[in-house]
Amino acid sequence: MIKKLTEANRKQLMEFVCQKPAENLFIIGDVEAFGFDHEFQTLWGHFGEAGELIAVLLKYESNYIPYAPGEYDIEGFAKIINSDSNMRELSGLKEVVEKLEPLIPKKKRSSNSFYYAKCQRLLENKRDEELVRVEKLTLDEIEENVELLKEVPEFQTSNITVESKKRMIENKTGRTYFIRADGEMATTASTTAENSSSAMIIAVATKEKFKRQGLATDCMIKLCKDLLAEGKELCLFYDNPEAGKIYKRLGFVDIGFWNMYRYE
Repeated sequence: MIKKLTEANRKQLMEFVCQKPAENLFIIGDVEAFGFDHEFQTLWGHFGEAGELIAVLLKYESNYIPYAPGEYDIEGFAKIINSDSNMRELSGLKEVVEKLEPLIPKKKRSSNSFYYAKCQRLLENKRDEELVRVEKLTLDEIEENVELLKEVPEFQTSNITVESKKRMIENKTGRTYFIRADGEMATTASTTAENSSSAMIIAVATKEKFKRQGLATDCMIKLCKDLLAEGKELCLFYDNPEAGKIYKRLGFVDIGFWNMYRYE
């Protein structure tokens, strides 16, 4: 049976999704931030005969994310999604969404699959005194940070803006660390979708002239070290196996793929 979730289901839902904090980063974060009563967010649960949760479907604005550790009511979730004419994106763990995607008749604009990795323990670590050059971004430094990202080719088409970074800092759903070299911001690493159990690392970037100096590694170590000390699982997407080698050296392990389908 599928039914819409309410505040009365919060405890059962959170116990269900928090068994896999990194895999359910977006669901956990959106429930903690917005609950069940906002018009732009809706959650449904697939329940078994004994009342146990089998699967969850999150709608956030025009985006849908399903999660299930096993078999679930694919047709039921597809019916919900297909009833929304404003639906524009379906994403989630590959093994969950690839069963659902064939039942969505909308024309796809793009289809991507990213490596999905998480970290529960750092393999490469440094003492705090070795990381003193790593700074935490303040509101006054946001524009400089966005300009840094614009200089790095892979982020030139990114949707990261001054406004979005400001909102994440103010709402405590994200943070940014950076290192200065020769007086300018040289490297940076950020989080997004931070919640009580997990956080996603994004926008790891270094200006070309400062590469191969270990700056990005120090920035990542400090960021990961602080988050892990708060009891959070870390996760990230990557599509470049070479970048994956760097993350794995730090302690990230692949947990699968994250598929993302965008529709017209």
